[in-house]
Amino acid sequence: MFLETVIFIVVIILLITVLQLKKSLTEKLDFLYLKIEQLSKQLEKTGFQEIKTETKPEKEKPDILQEPFKPFTPYAPKDVFKPEAVVIPEPEQQIVPEPAATVPEEIATAKPEPKTEPVAAITAPVQPRSGIPPFVPPPVKKPSFSERNPDLEKFIGENLFNKIGIVILVLGMGFFLKYAIDKDWINEIGRTSIGFVCGGILIALAHKLRKSFSTFSSVLVGGGIAILYFTVTIGFHQYQLFSQTMAFILTILITGFTVLLAISYNRKELALFAILGGFGAPFMVSTGEGNYIVLFTYILTLNIGMLVLAYYKKWPVINIVCYLFTLILFGGWLLSKVLENDSKVIPYAGALIFASLFYLVFLIMNIINNIKEKTEFNALEIGILLSNTFLYYTAGMLILSHLGGGDYRGLFTALIGVVNLAFAYALYKNDKIDRNLIYLLIGLVLTFISLAAPVQLKGNQITLFWAAESVLLLWLSQKSGITLIKQSSVIVLVLMAISLVMDWQQVYGSSIYNTSNRLPILINKGFITGLVVVIALTLYSGLLRSEIKSILFREVKTSRTILAIAAIVIGYLVIALELNQQACNYFPLIRILALACYSYLFLCILLVAIRNAETEEFKFVVGTLAAVCLFCYILLFNPETIALRNSYLEKTGSLNNYLFHYLMVVLIGCTIYSLYKTEKRIGAVAGMVAFQWFSAFMILYVASAELDHLLVMSQYTKSRSIAAILDNSHKTGFAILWGCFALLCIYIGMKWKSKNIRIISITLLALTLLKLFIFDLRGLSEGGKIAAFISLGILLLVISFMYQRLKNLLLASDTETPAATDIADKDETHDEL
Repeated sequence: MFLETVIFIVVIILLITVLQLKKSLTEKLDFLYLKIEQLSKQLEKTGFQEIKTETKPEKEKPDILQEPFKPFTPYAPKDVFKPEAVVIPEPEQQIVPEPAATVPEEIATAKPEPKTEPVAAITAPVQPRSGIPPFVPPPVKKPSFSERNPDLEKFIGENLFNKIGIVILVLGMGFFLKYAIDKDWINEIGRTSIGFVCGGILIALAHKLRKSFSTFSSVLVGGGIAILYFTVTIGFHQYQLFSQTMAFILTILITGFTVLLAISYNRKELALFAILGGFGAPFMVSTGEGNYIVLFTYILTLNIGMLVLAYYKKWPVINIVCYLFTLILFGGWLLSKVLENDSKVIPYAGALIFASLFYLVFLIMNIINNIKEKTEFNALEIGILLSNTFLYYTAGMLILSHLGGGDYRGLFTALIGVVNLAFAYALYKNDKIDRNLIYLLIGLVLTFISLAAPVQLKGNQITLFWAAESVLLLWLSQKSGITLIKQSSVIVLVLMAISLVMDWQQVYGSSIYNTSNRLPILINKGFITGLVVVIALTLYSGLLRSEIKSILFREVKTSRTILAIAAIVIGYLVIALELNQQACNYFPLIRILALACYSYLFLCILLVAIRNAETEEFKFVVGTLAAVCLFCYILLFNPETIALRNSYLEKTGSLNNYLFHYLMVVLIGCTIYSLYKTEKRIGAVAGMVAFQWFSAFMILYVASAELDHLLVMSQYTKSRSIAAILDNSHKTGFAILWGCFALLCIYIGMKWKSKNIRIISITLLALTLLKLFIFDLRGLSEGGKIAAFISLGILLLVISFMYQRLKNLLLASDTETPAATDIADKDETHDEL
């Protein structure tokens, strides 16, 4: 029954084709006759207006031209019109007209003045004069049915009867064929042959009409191809005339033939017919066995055919339709037959192979036409390329999770990056290729190479990989000149830092209190990984030295400064974490003081190393870090020293633990001295003033703390508590100590001619006196009062004497260079002192 319907439809299509052909030819002839008539009327009107100036013009329609074409010869009746007699004067000559008797009247009236305008009008577009509107051609009026067919009887007899007769004749033939099939006059082979013949007739007819009626011929070809597809389907399923292999081969041949027709006719509609029929063919010849190898081999062949078509034509819709159909077919099969299948035999390997082939086909399909046409990639093509890549990656990761325990997923990720790298490298050499495509491929390469580390590697191996990759990417960007690679290296640097923190948490956080699982000294994942990161940052900063423009900042100098600070901080933490880890296992009581000693030693070395650095901002940052670390003595390190001292006095600790803190005091002094040298090299007045106040405060605090320790260690007994000793020390000892320190500051300030140091000394003396009279005088013992008052009195007298002795010299130096003297060389010895 289906084949009979197809034959009937073919007959109707043939009838419509004939009627359409005749109608189109008739309309074209009528249009040509109308144009000829209109042009004749326009020429007659123009000619009579110029020749017969005294004759009344004929009555014309409103759409006839009112402005004549001046450069053209007027139109005249056949017995008067003489175009060869027209003479156009040359513009550069002044011609005197001859008597009217020797010149014909029609030529004399049409003869223009000797100007350049007529000649220019012949060779160039007419330029309208001022005040005269330009010539606008009248709209073409479509003639009505009565105008085209004035004789209704003739139209019915010659035109209408033949069309009706053709329709009736074709219908009769169709009914006869249907009756013959119903009576089994035509067997299955004949019916199938009629289907092939009908499809071939439509294709042949479309081929004949392809030049005159391109769109209509494309529709005919599509109908013919559809008939061929359905004929094969009927012959296989209903009549069993073909085997499955033969039916499958026929569908492939029909698809290939349709692709050739699409290329020949340059019609994407035919390509769409080929795609629809091609993707529907497996279902037409399917037996329900579910042979995925045959199915996806055919789909792959079809997509390759479309790849050939994409090479010749720029038809994005072809790529989109093929991509969507393949995605639906393969994605549905992957979900239902592979990922959610509970059977024992699941084709994981086959699924991965076909997924890889489809990925390569659509990757090539997306870029091959761009290579041929040398056009820019649009957003749709970029979207297809990205979705194809990441959908393939998703499918591959899901499949490989069931193969080998997922051990090959990192290798799979890296291989995708290598494939994109091969394409990017091949296209990069061609200057005519769209740069956006190359940068997109490079971005995919960097993405998958960077993803390969966390997918395949574990723990600190990821950090090591990213550390090496960041340096390698920066080097490649400098060699290739591609900014995208440099930007990717910055992203990898950030990922490396995050991964390093996670590694430290995993290595040191899990074993810091686990004494049964001690880490080897220095030879462990945490220390080695941190050391490699510091080396990578150093190499990265070294490569930036040859850069001209920075990515994130205006100057490369700023980027290098940030990298240097990051390398210093990470380098400090590498050793600090390792020292903290080993201290917890081997000397836990002095762990805090050991970290303090390491911190001050690290700062001393760092301050000496950067003393000759050119970046002042970098020196300022390091100086600030040193000041913060020195301030930690008040908050953390001195309380820890007090705890060690008290534990020794209470017989619960060792004297060596307490004595270890003197190493910290020495390193604090070295740090302050190194910081002073750095500030002196910077040469900033405000910075030096701030350092003098801060260093004076820190030195006084450390000295006061050490005085407490010394008095407690020397005077502690069971009858005298630590609190009593400290109370006496704070009231008497601090007054004497602070006074002596103020005297020392006065001496240094006068020797160095530093007014700021002298102000510090005076301020300290004022604070000491206020402390003595307001807080300490009430509870002070008689001996303490005597010692404090006598000492402070002597100190004040000595200071006053020094001011009197050097008054003129100090005033002169402060008047000449009040600011420069604070930063000048303080080591010079003066004869007055």
